[in-house]
Amino acid sequence: MSKLDMYVIKEGKSLRCGYTTGSCASAAAKAATTMLENGEPIKYIEIDTPANVKLKLEVHNPVINKDYASCSIIKDAGDDPDNTDGIEIFAKVSRRKDDHIFIDGGQGIGRITRKGLFGEIGEAAINPVPRKMIESEVRKVSKNSGYDVLIYAPQGEIIAKKTFNSYIGIEGGISIIGTKGIVYPMSEEALLKTVYMEIDMLEQKYGKEHIVLVPGNYGEKISDSLGISEPRVKVSNYLGDSLLYVYNKGFKSITLIGHIGKFAKLSIGVFNTHSKVCDGRMEAFIYYLALMGAPLEVLNKVNKAITAEEGLNICIEEGYGQVVKMMEKGAEDKVRRYLKDENLDVKVIIYSMERGVDIC
Repeated sequence: MSKLDMYVIKEGKSLRCGYTTGSCASAAAKAATTMLENGEPIKYIEIDTPANVKLKLEVHNPVINKDYASCSIIKDAGDDPDNTDGIEIFAKVSRRKDDHIFIDGGQGIGRITRKGLFGEIGEAAINPVPRKMIESEVRKVSKNSGYDVLIYAPQGEIIAKKTFNSYIGIEGGISIIGTKGIVYPMSEEALLKTVYMEIDMLEQKYGKEHIVLVPGNYGEKISDSLGISEPRVKVSNYLGDSLLYVYNKGFKSITLIGHIGKFAKLSIGVFNTHSKVCDGRMEAFIYYLALMGAPLEVLNKVNKAITAEEGLNICIEEGYGQVVKMMEKGAEDKVRRYLKDENLDVKVIIYSMERGVDIC
């Protein structure tokens, strides 16, 4: 497998970049076209990427006969925790009688099942940029000939179960993606794109009446327990980006359901709740306890707490369990201020792992 000698710095660490499934598909298609035209197997193929990084990738499983040629490229995600790392992306190329290039997905490539994605329902989940890359690289081999290009990934259906594809309307396999052709490790941009795509899907299916935002799986369970059936999306730590996207989409009302550890931060105006960005949990408790007139002794006790659950327990033991209601209202006010809409219909629900939502 060819490894990319390119690095980025994340959180003080040097992390190696990789290349996308789109680059793999493009390289496999170009290599198969080259072998079909020349009648000989090749060991490496070079392609350009939208990031202006040239890739020289090793070609695997070459097959050549009079009707078609095929081969594979192994995906290398670098140091990114990518579920498709190591997957083999195949391309089978056969000649057409015209000069068109027709690109489709075969085994292990998902199909679009909902409106609002990057293609029509029923089409292979091959994003527009990889489609352009495939056609461009094939054209470099032969400008005037036409080809049928079939992209497939035998491991795709199994690996897709570990991805977000089913949430966003892609069934039966992986997506061929990548707007830059290069995988940048720990990409927040990639995660946010997935969140935005899921919001788009919910809008298409349910409209813009109401949406529920939860950081993770447990928030979904709390939503179910409360009988909240409106469409919802997991947004991880990216509350601010998700709120802006939902608001600018025109959703009429928003509910946020989250754990005290994350939403304590939201209650004092923190819109990225990742610990590397900000802590502020105890500071949030102290702020609202002070507004409630709690004595310094209680503030000092809470300040020594290690976890939000511990801080909450202290508040309840000292008779200040209503601090959670204060935080919920404070978070709602902070969201309205963040979105610059004092009339926004927004509700915040805070839960505790120990106590659920019946905290007070």
